[in-house]
Amino acid sequence: MRNIDTAFGHVRSFTMLVILVSTIICCYTLYKSFTSITLMQDKVYILVNGKALEAYSSDRKDNVPVEARDHVKTFHGFFFTLDPDDKVIKTNITKALYLADDTAKRVYDNLKENGYYSGIISGNISQRISIDSITIDTNQYPYDFKCYAKQNIIRTTSILNRNLITEGTLRNVSRSDNNPHGFLIERWNTIENKDLGVENRK
Repeated sequence: MRNIDTAFGHVRSFTMLVILVSTIICCYTLYKSFTSITLMQDKVYILVNGKALEAYSSDRKDNVPVEARDHVKTFHGFFFTLDPDDKVIKTNITKALYLADDTAKRVYDNLKENGYYSGIISGNISQRISIDSITIDTNQYPYDFKCYAKQNIIRTTSILNRNLITEGTLRNVSRSDNNPHGFLIERWNTIENKDLGVENRK
């Protein structure tokens, strides 16, 4: 009887140990499974030229500075990239105006009334912009920004270089094909737009 009680105690202890170890293994397996599923849901595979490229999704708040800077850069690129072609000018300005409020539209209307765009077409002038830097203040909403850039106005015989500084705010809006970043530039204002010098073209 004593041996039976001892054996029973050993079996019970061994059984409890097996149950405990099995529970720990099951809990660990479930944890790793949920972790793996969560990681897989954050991955996106993009097919480019027959090759699958892996990308990761993230919350918008993690990408606000990057997306905001690109939004400002895209707007200025469209607004200030001009060629002596009425269709090109209208296409670029239309794209730019999707990214900003009526303050940009008023600037465009003023330039148009003053004959700026007709002068570009009649003078066979091209205009390019290169962004030096963009600062975004994400500590307050709407986000304040400043854009520092250089303009090149290319004429037949010369290139006029200009320094351009603009400022404004960014407000969140819905994303769309015309506004993929989901921002709208408001209170857009040119702080400085002065000539730096003229280069003769060879």
